[in-house]
Amino acid sequence: MSSPTHRPESTASVVLYVALELSTKEWVLTMSTAPGAKRQRARIRPGDQATLARVLAEAKSRSGVGPDAPVRSCYEAGRDGFWPHRLLVRLGVRNLVVDSSSIEVSRRARQAKTDRVDGEKLLRMLLRYWGGERDLWHVVHVPTREVEDARHASRALTTLQGERTRYRNRIHSLLALHGVRRLRLDAQFPERLVKATDWAGEPLPPGVQARALATWRLLEAVEAERQRARRAERHQVRASATPSVARQLAQLRAIAARSATILADELFSRTLRNRRQVGALTGLVSAPYDSGTTRIDQGLARSGLPAVRRVAVEIAWAWLRYQPGSALTHWYHQRFGTGGAVTRRIGIVALARRVIIALWRYVEYGIVPEGALLKA
Repeated sequence: MSSPTHRPESTASVVLYVALELSTKEWVLTMSTAPGAKRQRARIRPGDQATLARVLAEAKSRSGVGPDAPVRSCYEAGRDGFWPHRLLVRLGVRNLVVDSSSIEVSRRARQAKTDRVDGEKLLRMLLRYWGGERDLWHVVHVPTREVEDARHASRALTTLQGERTRYRNRIHSLLALHGVRRLRLDAQFPERLVKATDWAGEPLPPGVQARALATWRLLEAVEAERQRARRAERHQVRASATPSVARQLAQLRAIAARSATILADELFSRTLRNRRQVGALTGLVSAPYDSGTTRIDQGLARSGLPAVRRVAVEIAWAWLRYQPGSALTHWYHQRFGTGGAVTRRIGIVALARRVIIALWRYVEYGIVPEGALLKA
């Protein structure tokens, strides 16, 4: 009985595939050249460039691959961000940053989870991806260092606004424990706190006063920094010497400097080819369930960027007020204006998606939304 013969594969066309499991203590590398080839594993310190280069060279040697053979790798997007990607690119590796939520998972109730199992699974999916299954997972677009760094100012202001709300709620919660309703949180708050009385008409306990004053001092520091960041953001949008996307957006009525900056930094700084990508990145798209005779709308997918989604809904409400003659406003009133409160809230989400797509066309192609007015 004759055995089938195979043409020997040239080492020049062989690729080394590497899956990385990243953690704060070590990186676990799972390597192979083909789905049925032997797996190689290594552990290195995070960011150890010399050791990583040596491990890749040794893996090529053990696999019988030439030293100039290409290397393709991947890791899941997470806390480390994009600096591991830039490190791999510096070593000549073609790397992919994968969206963790798009990775296939088993539906079994209990699953074994170890670095070895996760690395093996990630490596198999990497081989399938380069084998032609490009829809297997979602690859994250890696921004440049300059674009990534430019987003920190806007995100810092968003963080300060969240901290401000958190401290204000904490003070009001402390006072509500003793029946004290809303005290104005301004510069005279310490004097008001001393004079405030509880539900029985007695002064507040000293422990509550001390804690409320400590939280108020933190609130004052956050508020001062927030005001400084807002002034800097407005100045950058309005007085910038070179035309910017944020300044272009702020020329439209219903869009303030804050909303324009978030959209410019988080959404329009990315390469978006069509309106579907804009809607998906915003997360204002439906998730249908259509199987057999069952057809259900599961609501919004809520994927993409939460910050952009919040701003989009705020802009939609402002658009109805400051752009009453636009085609988008007429569409909303014809479709949802005669309904109740629930219908109007559902319609505002649909309007938000249409407004964001119209703003993308305005930024990308200079097409002003139909009937929209510009600021003086």
